[in-house]
Amino acid sequence: MKRIVIKIGSNLLASVEQGLNAKRIHTLASDISAVIDKGFEVVIVSSGAVAAGLRKLGLKEKPKDIKLKQAAAAIGQSSLMWAYEKSFGDFGKKAAQVLLTRDDVADRGRFINAKNTLLTLISYGVIPIINENDPVAIDEIKFGDNDFLAALVSGLIEAERLIILSDVEGLYTKDPGREGARLISSVDNITGDIEKIAGGRGSSVSTGGMYSKVLAAKQAVSYGIPVVIMSGKKEGLLMRLLEGENIGTYFKPKQERLTSKKGWIAYGLKSKGIIHIDDGAVKAITMQGKSLLSSGIADIDGRFSIGDAVSCVSKDGKRIAKGLTNYSSEDISRIKGKKTSEIEDILGYKYSDEVIHRDNMVVA
Repeated sequence: MKRIVIKIGSNLLASVEQGLNAKRIHTLASDISAVIDKGFEVVIVSSGAVAAGLRKLGLKEKPKDIKLKQAAAAIGQSSLMWAYEKSFGDFGKKAAQVLLTRDDVADRGRFINAKNTLLTLISYGVIPIINENDPVAIDEIKFGDNDFLAALVSGLIEAERLIILSDVEGLYTKDPGREGARLISSVDNITGDIEKIAGGRGSSVSTGGMYSKVLAAKQAVSYGIPVVIMSGKKEGLLMRLLEGENIGTYFKPKQERLTSKKGWIAYGLKSKGIIHIDDGAVKAITMQGKSLLSSGIADIDGRFSIGDAVSCVSKDGKRIAKGLTNYSSEDISRIKGKKTSEIEDILGYKYSDEVIHRDNMVVA
């Protein structure tokens, strides 16, 4: 079976003035059902709940007040899922709602449980439709936008492709509304220049723009997953893409695929602190495939506990790696710069020779 994640943006599904676009949802359900009938397994990450709820509440723009936004998400989510259920039902398909927050993936056990739930739904022929749990999420546990969530889900279920459906054809050399703009058909490496081209804010109903989509693509390709950003407005494009036609902007995956665990460390966890490392440690980590030892630590920022995710940076502030620490910030402040053989004498115990083991580290 070929497994794909399809992310559907707010601008395709709803507007403040009109609410949900039931016709568009039905067309997308038709296209996706045809893809499933060809033997593909599909997981959908869908925005649109807040936009759908705004019209029901009589609001003319996305509110800045978090309580009002969460209320809009709560009332809009039921409408969004009903529209999906009804549309997919017309093609003999079943859909299931899955709401997630960052907390659901920050904990390793819940991360694995979320994966098992999604795979079980797929095995029963049910289409999981995932959205961020906006009615209860606070800033500390929010993904930020569903592009990021779609990339994370792609790694979670080990998808073979991430397709981001947008209201534009793909990534352009400049604003597609400007003269001379041309579609970029393929991106081998997401550089700073590519990110700069994609820069800009989203619309009045979406939380992300092309920039967030490119950052999501950057995350997904690090999992070894190819990404396509394409229009979701035209009927039949999805099948044509999966049959091999060049549509939208294709982002080439990296050859070395992150494992599910390392993907979780890299993208599922927020760093709780920073460890400043010396040149020797930078070389050992980036060139020799080594773990981080206490002798290579120059300083630390922040307070963190054993098992927390922390970032490792060089003397000039460049991010080198991220990993799970075997020691708390308090312990590291005492053993930094010391040899491994000295740790037990200093602390009175030793959890590990390594401050961050290579198996629990992702190099930037």
